[in-house]
Amino acid sequence: MSEFSETEERQTLRREVAKLAAKFGREWFTDKARSGEKTTELWLEIGKFGYLGINIPEEYGGGGGGIGDIAAVCEELAAQGCPLLLMVVSPAICGTIINRYGTDEQKRRWLPGICDGTGTMAFAITEPDAGTNTHNITTTARRDGDEWVLNGRKVWISGVDEAENVLVVARAEDARTGKVKPVLFVVPTDAAGFEYQSIPMEIVSPELQFQVFIDDVRLPADAIVGDEDGGLVQLFAGLNPERIMAASFSTGLARFAIEKASAYAKERTVFQGPIGSHQAIAHPLAQCHIETELARLMTQKAAALYDAGDDLASGEAANMAKYAAAEAACHAADTAVQTHGGNGITQEYGMAGLLVATRAGRIAPVSREMILNFVAMHSLGLPKSY
Repeated sequence: MSEFSETEERQTLRREVAKLAAKFGREWFTDKARSGEKTTELWLEIGKFGYLGINIPEEYGGGGGGIGDIAAVCEELAAQGCPLLLMVVSPAICGTIINRYGTDEQKRRWLPGICDGTGTMAFAITEPDAGTNTHNITTTARRDGDEWVLNGRKVWISGVDEAENVLVVARAEDARTGKVKPVLFVVPTDAAGFEYQSIPMEIVSPELQFQVFIDDVRLPADAIVGDEDGGLVQLFAGLNPERIMAASFSTGLARFAIEKASAYAKERTVFQGPIGSHQAIAHPLAQCHIETELARLMTQKAAALYDAGDDLASGEAANMAKYAAAEAACHAADTAVQTHGGNGITQEYGMAGLLVATRAGRIAPVSREMILNFVAMHSLGLPKSY
């Protein structure tokens, strides 16, 4: 087998997830979104077959695989028209951080629910005034006897209404130095003082975005995940998987768009033959396919490096993969709409909604501009620009 080919086990995983997701499909997904319903049925089905926690150790109900496996699941769901944003958040970010830094008791408490879908966990880091500058977050955690008290605001928090808990990034004062440091807390969504409000979005998705209000939320000492003094190392253990998953989310959407557009181009006849026989239609679709396959290759590289424990190299590759995948997806969605002509902006064909869905990949979880800053500075050695 070529080293550029995925293992037979991974390829089988892709086929099985695609088969499962195809039973639901894009029409089912958008119907759920437009009617205000959730995709719980699909979520629990993924969990039942062991795909949801495939990156989590078997002793906690997972599949014992790596980030490359859960990224493959995420991509195949999106490629069948069912992109699930909580795949990025619950098993990949929260599951990875808890598995790497949680105590044995915390792993037993939270990982099985993440694996089977009954204990979905959201992730809260972004704040209204901090944006992508994580160093400027102002959500605070202070000790009060044996407890912690959290106060702050978060924004763009996905799926809080579907989660039992939220992994919240707060800042606590270091008793030795007086400086603040990032600390991770698991907060129940039904905790007193924890409230959230949905943000109206143009994107067609059953998974909603929220503002979160944290007012004097009291937590026990064991709500902390990892070492209180662990700092950014623990946080970034979840952010590199987040970028890899975001890349897979985008490449899945790109594949979906290209497949639909290609099928339409084979059938739609306007002049002498199918419109796909004209290079004005064929070449843009071919270009999108090339860009998507290149992005998939970089995503697989990033996942392989991460699973091998190379955090430094995987960070660079994860950022590049996320950038390349978002660009490929935006181009694919735009090309798919253009291929469909007027039909591209109808609800019947479902292409126009992809424009917003793929565009989000250029912004979240980190903007394309910040990725370019990262590559310029860390890969090319250029002076820091921000």
